[in-house]
Amino acid sequence: MANIPESLEFLKQVLLPSRVFFLIHLLLLPQPGQVNSEEVMVIGPGEPILAHVGEEVEFSCHLSPYQDAKHMEIRWFRSQASDVVHLYPEPQELWAQQMTQFQNRTRLVTEEIADGSVNLYLRGVLPSDEGPYGCSFLSDSFSGEALWELEVAGHGSDPHISLEGFKEGGIQLRCSSSGWYPKPTVQWSDHQGQCLPPESKIIIQDAQGLFSLETSVVVRKGAHSNVSCSIQNPLLMQKKEFVVQIADVFLPGTSPWKRAFLGTLVTLLLLVALLTLLATRYFRRQRQFQAKVKKQADKERGKLTAQLEKLQTELEWRRAEGQAEWRTARQYAVDITLDPATAHPSLEVSKDGKSVSSSRQGTPNPGVACDPSRFSEQTCVLSHERFPSGRHYWEVHVGSRSRWFLGACLDSVARSGHARLSPARGYWVMGLWNGCEYFVLDPHRVALPVRVPPRRVGIFLDCEAGKLSFFNVSDGSHLFTFHDTFSGALCAYFRPRAHDGGEHPDPLTIVSSWPAGGTRAPQEQDSDTWVQPCETPDASLGL
Repeated sequence: MANIPESLEFLKQVLLPSRVFFLIHLLLLPQPGQVNSEEVMVIGPGEPILAHVGEEVEFSCHLSPYQDAKHMEIRWFRSQASDVVHLYPEPQELWAQQMTQFQNRTRLVTEEIADGSVNLYLRGVLPSDEGPYGCSFLSDSFSGEALWELEVAGHGSDPHISLEGFKEGGIQLRCSSSGWYPKPTVQWSDHQGQCLPPESKIIIQDAQGLFSLETSVVVRKGAHSNVSCSIQNPLLMQKKEFVVQIADVFLPGTSPWKRAFLGTLVTLLLLVALLTLLATRYFRRQRQFQAKVKKQADKERGKLTAQLEKLQTELEWRRAEGQAEWRTARQYAVDITLDPATAHPSLEVSKDGKSVSSSRQGTPNPGVACDPSRFSEQTCVLSHERFPSGRHYWEVHVGSRSRWFLGACLDSVARSGHARLSPARGYWVMGLWNGCEYFVLDPHRVALPVRVPPRRVGIFLDCEAGKLSFFNVSDGSHLFTFHDTFSGALCAYFRPRAHDGGEHPDPLTIVSSWPAGGTRAPQEQDSDTWVQPCETPDASLGL
């Protein structure tokens, strides 16, 4: 019993260092849920995904090794990260980032997101959805992505064969089908499987990207007991086939009266040839004259064709140049508001300062502090902002108004009371009169050829370059550019004109923002039933 204390002291000396080593070892081990970012990988589909048109396709992604992804940003994209298909977590601005073609078509399943696994479903697959895709995981300590390819196939309708009638000693059959993708192949075959040369074959692609086809063949007597029309999808390696059987009794054959008819026909042809030979000398001069006239006409037609092609090429070049200039101008977008203190009494300015419209009664707006003598006859309103230098771009939604004026003016000139709208007076404006004539004042009225009526107008001011440009945001085209020397600060100019009794008295509205990935404004109906007959602009325009 006397040795027990000595034994306990020995155990303390042996076990104490081991316990300290064990605690140090635990501290050095990775904590639960922490994984070296260099070892984490994003795993997506291992091979291209094949989807059928109109069906739903699944895009699955997960982290390896598995870990919690609830607080990560997970992005599905098309080709590049900026082409957003879906974003998790879904912020309020998802619609501004998501590509238009995928809106209201995606569905996210996050039941296993705690294990780093998520699934995205894309509804109503279209041919335009074909191409590269990817998913990326992003957190403060990790980022990675996986890429794959989506292939789209459409298995079209069953072939439909119709009997068109007799043709060239046989029966003409026509085969048609629709809803194929990619472009299918079609083949006529006889009962022995031998290919038959088609009489015609037409394959067209509709607006959704699906292919429709129509082909015909002439079946002659004694050649075939049955005929088949087969259509094959080159991606699915599947085909649809329709077989029709034709009895020889229905096919036309030769008869004695046909032989007699052919003999008489040959005799008549010989007589016609003899008469033609005798009349050759008489008609030779006429043929030479006609050939000369035709040659001259072809020469003139060729010149006109060359001129049209040149004009078309120049038009396309100018259109592309105008769209590029418009996209560049959008980089200098500014947020402007209307100044109610500068509004004519007959105008109504919204509380947020973003829209202005004409009062139907033309009575003063008691909520606007305005000196009626300030702008003489101009029923206009100016912007709060003044631009003494730099580049500035803003957009105005004109809707379906049949009369409006937009542009810029010198702040000093506008406040001095000049009413004549011309560059010489310090005004640079573009306008629409009675819904049918677009023009600018430079300094006299210059009509503008407009292919697509603008529902939104973009205005770009470059003070140092002395340029004020107008763009049709509906199709991205350039409308007109003023070149001048600005002698002072400019402000935005708005003139909705008095109510003209039209069905669409839309206000002029300043557009504060637009979709980040968009290049064009939503199109409206081109059939404008509200357009009224053109009338000569009144003298108050200074025309």
